[in-house]
Amino acid sequence: MKPPARRTPASGGGLSALLLLVTALWGLNMTAMKTIATYFDPAVMATWRAAIAATLMGVLLWRQRATRPRARMNRRQFATAVGCAVLMVYLNQILVAAGLSRTTATNGSVAIALSPLVSSLMAAAILRERIGLMRIVGVLLGLGGVLIVVLKSPGAHVAGAGWGDAMVVASVVTFSIGGVFIQRLARETDALHASAMIYACGTFMLALHAIAVGASHSVAAWLPGFWPVMLVMFSALIATAFGNLAWNHAIVKIGVARVSLWFYWVPVFGVGFAALLLGETLSLWHVVGLVAVAAGTALGTYSRA
Repeated sequence: MKPPARRTPASGGGLSALLLLVTALWGLNMTAMKTIATYFDPAVMATWRAAIAATLMGVLLWRQRATRPRARMNRRQFATAVGCAVLMVYLNQILVAAGLSRTTATNGSVAIALSPLVSSLMAAAILRERIGLMRIVGVLLGLGGVLIVVLKSPGAHVAGAGWGDAMVVASVVTFSIGGVFIQRLARETDALHASAMIYACGTFMLALHAIAVGASHSVAAWLPGFWPVMLVMFSALIATAFGNLAWNHAIVKIGVARVSLWFYWVPVFGVGFAALLLGETLSLWHVVGLVAVAAGTALGTYSRA
């Protein structure tokens, strides 16, 4: 009788490097978004980013179909894609924009850092995925590291909880639930097909929202200048399109609960880029937080289910 094969880590080196790159880009995008927000209405900015990302994904999907034909989505898969678009694109973008405008940056970062914990709970509740002790330790250790990094940053201020915090937490919940359903959908189709459909539907919803709230009343609202548009292009192509394609690919490979742990790196990179580009100071506490995030990610990602 052959001995059982040795279990390989849940995340290989290449996938880990890809997820680290994605979170670095999202951290850099946090800095870019601060500048973009001064030129665009939040609804217009969200529509721009989703539309550009959907266009790129559509082109990639068209080129891929020329060499690898695939079956069209059935009704159940299409309904799942529309549901993911509502949760991960439309509601997530609207709630994040509205929530961050009503709370402090510190409160927002702490609320967003709840994503891995919420994703693990959703995977357990919806997919019946077992959460092992080491993954729980990893989730809590990573959350502690993020809290250290955020709360020890210059100018950090925790205000009383309010509607803004509730909106940001709601955005985390919608994104996490959508990620669970993407795990099923992308395994039946593939990450590119699922992502392209989700962002196409999400763009349509965001455009209707922008029109409904009167955010698209003039050309200047959509095209405020060359550099603002270039920043939106960077945000849409690199952070949104590439970032979400890579993220969804990783979800297919190792599951939403493990992938979500890498989200802890986003605020860490955000603080790092703020120090590099905006001259904010760092301390020994940030090193402690970084070590905790790295340890938590490793424990949660490489642990057995």
